[in-house]
Amino acid sequence: MRFACLGSGSRGNALIVEQGRTRLMLDCGYPTRETERRLARLDLEPADLAGIVITHEHSDHVAGAGKFARKHDLALWLTHGTLTGFPGDVSGLKQINIIDSHTPFSVDELQLLPFPVPHDAREPAHFVFSDGAHRLGVLTDTGSSTSHIEAMLSGCDALVLECNHDLDLLMGGDYPQALKARVAGRYGHLDNQSSAGLLAALDRTKLQHLIAAHLSQHNNRPELACAALAEVMGCATDWIGVADQEDGFDWREIV
Repeated sequence: MRFACLGSGSRGNALIVEQGRTRLMLDCGYPTRETERRLARLDLEPADLAGIVITHEHSDHVAGAGKFARKHDLALWLTHGTLTGFPGDVSGLKQINIIDSHTPFSVDELQLLPFPVPHDAREPAHFVFSDGAHRLGVLTDTGSSTSHIEAMLSGCDALVLECNHDLDLLMGGDYPQALKARVAGRYGHLDNQSSAGLLAALDRTKLQHLIAAHLSQHNNRPELACAALAEVMGCATDWIGVADQEDGFDWREIV
């Protein structure tokens, strides 16, 4: 199993997970042409995808999903709540699969284990992807951790983990007070230290890859996110990967 990122941040998100001939896109927050361009960077075409899995309806995760799926005849998987908030017209889409955030499901060679998260969306869900032998956990939008989140992400072989902001940078920055409260709140986004605390609660013995994701361009720095996670891991900061807004990250293989 391997995975790569087209980009991560407030201006768009998309992740590719591959097992054998099965490739799924997690979220699609970019316009169609930009998504196609970023896929080509990974030597992929839209026809290589089995479909798109959606975490929630916020525009940086779903803005391009409908048009991209319609153009390339792709199926969607999402919760009922996310569908009710889905932007634009969903008619004409190949297939819309409603999922339950506590019920695993499979798409060809990939098994997906969804789990609910505290975030200010209608019915957000994040996912653990598995090929039966390995597990990739992805958590990019949650304001706080829960025991269920920690149970789902424990024992993963790879982890893409939100490190949205440094709390001091956020509070000292020029965001309006209401936005600061929303970002830092229980249903907002994880700061570096909260992400580190979540990581510390996990079984990390199998962890081969750890990627800091969804970094704020205004309220965080890659070196701060990496330092917080590296302290928990007891590793050098350059072992921690970063999902960049422009470049995402290249293929990483789980062995």
